[in-house]
Amino acid sequence: MISIFGIVLSLFLLMYLAYKGFSVIILAPVLAMFAVLWSGAANEMLGFYSQIFMTGLGGYIIKYFPLFLLGALFGKLMDASGSARSIAQFLVNKLGHHQAMLSIVLSCAILTYGGVSLFVVGFAVFPIASALFKQLGIPKRLIPAAIMLGALTFTMTALPGTPAIQNAIPMPFFDTDTYAAPILGIIASIIMFAGGMWWLNKRVRDAHTKQEGYGHHPYEVEAKFDDRRLPSVYLAFVPIVFVILCNFILSKFAFPALDTSYLAADKFGGITLSAVNGLWSITCALFFSCLLILALSWNRFTDIKETLQQGVSSSFLPIFNTASEVGYGSVIAALTGFVIIRDFLIGLAPNNPLISEAIVINVLAGITGSASGGLSIALNTMGETYKALALEHGISLELMHKVASMASGTMDSLPHNGAVITIITLCGLTHKQSYYDMFVVAIIFPLIALVAVVTLGTMFGSF
Repeated sequence: MISIFGIVLSLFLLMYLAYKGFSVIILAPVLAMFAVLWSGAANEMLGFYSQIFMTGLGGYIIKYFPLFLLGALFGKLMDASGSARSIAQFLVNKLGHHQAMLSIVLSCAILTYGGVSLFVVGFAVFPIASALFKQLGIPKRLIPAAIMLGALTFTMTALPGTPAIQNAIPMPFFDTDTYAAPILGIIASIIMFAGGMWWLNKRVRDAHTKQEGYGHHPYEVEAKFDDRRLPSVYLAFVPIVFVILCNFILSKFAFPALDTSYLAADKFGGITLSAVNGLWSITCALFFSCLLILALSWNRFTDIKETLQQGVSSSFLPIFNTASEVGYGSVIAALTGFVIIRDFLIGLAPNNPLISEAIVINVLAGITGSASGGLSIALNTMGETYKALALEHGISLELMHKVASMASGTMDSLPHNGAVITIITLCGLTHKQSYYDMFVVAIIFPLIALVAVVTLGTMFGSF
């Protein structure tokens, strides 16, 4: 019982201190050892640190670093070439000012579904949204929710083929690819998108009724950009379309057609293609797409070496943050008290591991304030258990993948979430001004979509 108390206390300390701004890279090992102390294994602390924590951290980096690196490079190249801003402006111009909210949400959705990181999307879209909302008298406080809806909901966890890390993490655990349970993913995406748009448009109408306007923001600097340096929208769309098509072709046709029997050898870990197909496909798709952007927009880069260096540098902190949380989860899973917690969580729905999986990942994502962190902790500690339970109860592994991915993108968006804080800061707003609408579009409707997928999956299986 003392061990369980130590685990729970360390988890809530992790949430509280992360919210206060302390680095997870420092918090994770310290609080993992704190939990070890409470478990009565103080004499084994160094062993827990070097053999369990660091092994978990290192294993995550070995598996996912290429994806973090190439994703950061792709986003930076899309930004520096002007492609991201070109796409956003095109949608605003085509949809017209009367569809301002829709154009901003779709801009974010297309960019993130194409592999561009949230941070690049935010910097590319915010200046356009700010100018547009100011012109139309739409409250600035709604911009963060619009960015969240487009960038951190259905395109992050539900749409089939999305290259987001939240869709990649479940692949090696369930031997799936990024296109797991595609129809269910589309249904969930429609629920999130339609629900979020209904809410945001309602909020715009309410603001117009109250004659609220854009709001007074005296320290806001109006962004200026030279449209003449932007690539044509057709050129800007090419890398995004290429990522999606290349990922699909490689995962469904190219790699399965190769002779990969050599993977069964001990030096390759004695695995099958299904264990690595998804990661290989999205990694190669992002790599070739980076080369394509360089080829298509070479003359638009003012300093290609600096652009590449910034992309590389921006990949380090995200992966080390998440890997540290994985190391923390590895330690927690090795403690005696965790066995009791694991059995309790599985017992919440003994005949339907989908429900247990959804609850566990939701809770961990909420505590850590990270979709990828909570998902990684859950699957690294209980992934094999959930896979075995799915096979035992005849539940599709693709369905397990989809539920795991979607569950990570719900309660993660609590106020201490890094993306929430980043978007609010970027927009020059506060939690008090903007978080309510972010909560509705990024937590309420994704939760409704998750319940729908679990229900449909339970009734009809994966499709």
